[in-house]
Amino acid sequence: MTQTGVSAQPLSNTLVTIIALCCGLIVANIYYAQPIIELLAPEVGLSSRSASLIVSLTQIGYASGLFFLVPLADLVENKKLMLVTLGVSFLSLVGTALADSPNVMLILCLMIGISSVSVQVLIPLAAHLSSDEKRGQVLGNIMAGLLLGILLARPISSLIADHFGWRAVFYFAAGCMVFIAGVIYFAIPSRQPTHKTTYFKLLKSLKQLMISQPVLRQRSLFQALMFASFSLFWTSVPVVLAREYGLSQSEIALFALVGAAGAVAAPIVGRLADKGYTHQVSLLAKLIAALCFLPSLFELPYGIIVLALTGVFIDFAVQANMVLGQRAVYALEPQSRARLNAIYMTSIFVGGAVGSLIASPLYEAGGWTAIALVAAGMPLISLIGYLLTTKKQSKAVS
Repeated sequence: MTQTGVSAQPLSNTLVTIIALCCGLIVANIYYAQPIIELLAPEVGLSSRSASLIVSLTQIGYASGLFFLVPLADLVENKKLMLVTLGVSFLSLVGTALADSPNVMLILCLMIGISSVSVQVLIPLAAHLSSDEKRGQVLGNIMAGLLLGILLARPISSLIADHFGWRAVFYFAAGCMVFIAGVIYFAIPSRQPTHKTTYFKLLKSLKQLMISQPVLRQRSLFQALMFASFSLFWTSVPVVLAREYGLSQSEIALFALVGAAGAVAAPIVGRLADKGYTHQVSLLAKLIAALCFLPSLFELPYGIIVLALTGVFIDFAVQANMVLGQRAVYALEPQSRARLNAIYMTSIFVGGAVGSLIASPLYEAGGWTAIALVAAGMPLISLIGYLLTTKKQSKAVS
């Protein structure tokens, strides 16, 4: 056993690919319901006004799981923790497929969100298993799988619902959890953390980590702003495509596939970070995210192509910045990676929730122009903040 309690065996490329696939399939649970709420809400007795609670409670559950469950990975055996949460995910997804009342549906959506945080136990475990020299590359490959899960969940859900009904979406997701549980049981090494404390002291230590680690605070804020921009774009663009371009749900699903091209950023950025280009790529990612919305502000002949390119660039930039942030955060305290990850990811999803929350009122108030300006402003603030903090750090060193 190593110092961190991980069985000593190399992290092969095949295992990295398997972990990336598992992460994508798990995180997709949070997004399957978004494009099909208008189909499932009437069947379970939810009004159109309250239908969005399905998505909101899933996100609230995920944020709660990040805060209350993920830190346990610094205390209890990781494989066991993941298998338990995957079991809860399986039961919650099957229950959702069978649900016929609003209260049951909403409770199960909350449980889907809470239990899907097993992905955030798996990612720090992969960081533990990888060498310092290749950690950025490994995290980049895994985060590419995670982003693909986020981006592909919506079109996959739409297509399955079109052909087999909305309940089949959740049966499909439940089947994926069985597959993942098998992979984790047979392929993922065990890790017993060496950290000795109680659960409540572990939660209390989250505050201390935030206070003592300025890099954690900064990277969490910068990525929260980037992810808010990402969520604002992907929450509002389906409305724009339907209202302004007359696209059907299936056509919107195909549009979402174009954005998945941005997932190629993660492996590239991970390798660049390992070679010492973290600062330069951080600046570039934030700059791309701020500038990519500007062409869509003008009336162009092929506006839909401009929107598609915007999707590719914002995905690329957000994914790049996330990998760089994770690599920096994981280097702070190796024995506290699960808690560091919990703080980092909770901040990101709070940003994402804010982006989604303001999408509808922004669009109704100012159309796509308002969306694009605010979405560009968020990474611009992130860029300015990053420049100020790096300048301050440079002065402190000199």
